[in-house]
Amino acid sequence: MADIKKVVLAYSGGLDTSVIVRWLQDTYQCEIVTFTADLGQGEEVEPARAKAQAMGIKDIYIEDLREEFVRDYVFPMFRANTIYEGEYLLGTSIARPLIAKRLVEIANEVGADAISHGATGKGNDQVRFELGAYALKPGIKVIAPWREWDLTSRETLMAYAKTRDIPIDFAKAGKKSPYSMDANLLHISYEGGVLEDPWTECEESMWRWSVSPEAAPDTATYIDLTYERGDVVAINGEVMSPATVLTKLNEIGGANGIGRLDLVENRYVGMKSRGCYETPGGTILLKGHRAIESITLDREVAHLKDELMPRYASLIYNGYWWSPERQLLQGLIDESQVNVNGVVRLKLYKGNVIVVGRQSAENSLFDTRISTFEDDGGAYDQKDAEGFIKLNALRLRIAANNGRSLLK
Repeated sequence: MADIKKVVLAYSGGLDTSVIVRWLQDTYQCEIVTFTADLGQGEEVEPARAKAQAMGIKDIYIEDLREEFVRDYVFPMFRANTIYEGEYLLGTSIARPLIAKRLVEIANEVGADAISHGATGKGNDQVRFELGAYALKPGIKVIAPWREWDLTSRETLMAYAKTRDIPIDFAKAGKKSPYSMDANLLHISYEGGVLEDPWTECEESMWRWSVSPEAAPDTATYIDLTYERGDVVAINGEVMSPATVLTKLNEIGGANGIGRLDLVENRYVGMKSRGCYETPGGTILLKGHRAIESITLDREVAHLKDELMPRYASLIYNGYWWSPERQLLQGLIDESQVNVNGVVRLKLYKGNVIVVGRQSAENSLFDTRISTFEDDGGAYDQKDAEGFIKLNALRLRIAANNGRSLLK
């Protein structure tokens, strides 16, 4: 372990990562650099500085990455209408490549030999952090304490903290939420506790960002989303930055009971896991984006995107954001968004996001003259449909005439 002189640790200031600081010092006898990212998790990150200083840390990085997170990670993901296993909007997954990138960048800046994180050996995050780190800095050493130490529970962590003078509010730590939670500007996830029984309904008090659909207003809320190249740039005509857009949609969506999800998913490491997610703004973004694409995308381009999306979603879920295949797909997706411009009107009501209007003055492929059920003035010759149908039925007719009947 003598070759490890300096480590950059992804540090939250909580019990786990505070214990990791001291464990790294004890085990590797190395200098620690802490990195704390503000991704919009809704908690103060600055107190992490005082906690790190109390443990003798001199190099402390605390960074507001909210705009970069939404602009360079969340929005590109939503251009693909990305969902994992039909439901999950990848709120945890999409934050990990940014954290991995900054860990590597800081390691380069300070000349660190290794990076470290607090992800457990059972979860996906260890894979996401480490795949990203190795892709960006192939020779980096990764230290994952949960795969090395013999601390196996919250009680053993607290005992370790007490015996090694780690600055922890033990009264507060002892009253921790029964759930393992992850939050950023896109979502909050909840795992553990009663959720480990997939038959048990979570209690209403668990949810933090949204009211229940039953308690949502009895009057619908209407919003207009303005899109440029597939990204929302304004809400109700007010131009906003990416992070501000998502913050506002979380607020509006949460107030209308939107974005709750109870899911059993397949982790990359092989096990099934039950989690609950709150993604109010993301739920609105997905619905709105599909609506603006419905009038601006060519049919075959839209269908091709839908075919590629599950592969793209798996790449993000499994930690391959920093891979050539994801970048290749991203280029295709981004090119498809050149003409995805316009306005979508949504009706939000008791957990539902309902599309009620969409328009694109310059890029709409919806031609009323052709699609109308009224007199189209000759814009479409209905007689053409006869030959179209016969040509498409030709192979079916040949097979049937050959005795290959589909009727059993």
